[in-house]
Amino acid sequence: MNIKSIIGAAFAGGMALLAAGPAISQAMPDNLLNAELRKGWRMSDGDQMAALRLTLAPGWKTYWRAPGEGGIPPSFNWTGSRNVAGVSFHWPKPQVYDVNGVRVIGYRDELVLPIEFTPVDPTQPVSVSAAIDLGVCDEICVPMSITVSAELDSTAKPDPMIEAALTARPEDAAKAGLSAARCSAEPIRDGLRMTANMTIPQVGPDEFAVVELADTSVWISPADTRRSGGDLTATADMVPPNAQPFALDRSSIRITIFGGSGRVVDLQGCTG
Repeated sequence: MNIKSIIGAAFAGGMALLAAGPAISQAMPDNLLNAELRKGWRMSDGDQMAALRLTLAPGWKTYWRAPGEGGIPPSFNWTGSRNVAGVSFHWPKPQVYDVNGVRVIGYRDELVLPIEFTPVDPTQPVSVSAAIDLGVCDEICVPMSITVSAELDSTAKPDPMIEAALTARPEDAAKAGLSAARCSAEPIRDGLRMTANMTIPQVGPDEFAVVELADTSVWISPADTRRSGGDLTATADMVPPNAQPFALDRSSIRITIFGGSGRVVDLQGCTG
């Protein structure tokens, strides 16, 4: 495993550290971040369940896939892996934090991220290697790069640590009482404005929704979230790289609802 801070490169590229005034001088702990790939086990369908485990210095956080205002979304490059046809992430439920007045979404002290690998040939070994860009955060937020690799064991038994992370995923929307999810879109100057109307019981006292698309190149604004009785409405602007209106695939819309009570509900796709 190789872990390398890229703070200087982040400044050179215009990626500001999120801090206010004197907080920039915060010292970096020696144990800021450690990473490993837990090898997991081969499942009955032939896929390999493994996990990325990140251990951070006490009090430090890393980001969820949609990190919130000003956060650094993690990115993964699996070039160099062998016998891998597909990669799926099973994100555990994140927490919501206030960092210098900015809302960020992520994990404190540790993240165990289950990752499911689909082999090209299930009868052959799977070797994975990843270059990962991510951010870690305390009083300041630091962009970092790490590399991890492992030969995955097809004969191992299920890993309790990975199983616990799978159990900790957000609630499925249908199980949380969702009865309808309708999405509409209207063109704006540089993209689309999407409004989702969801009929679902209240998730918590301070609900807000995060809207994502399968196409991560599309910038999405923080959603304006409002509740009226049994209906929750989330409106967000979507701007693609060419800054033009585009055809919206409603099945690719992912909406995560956060409640102030700590509940998190996941919804995939909506109707017109």
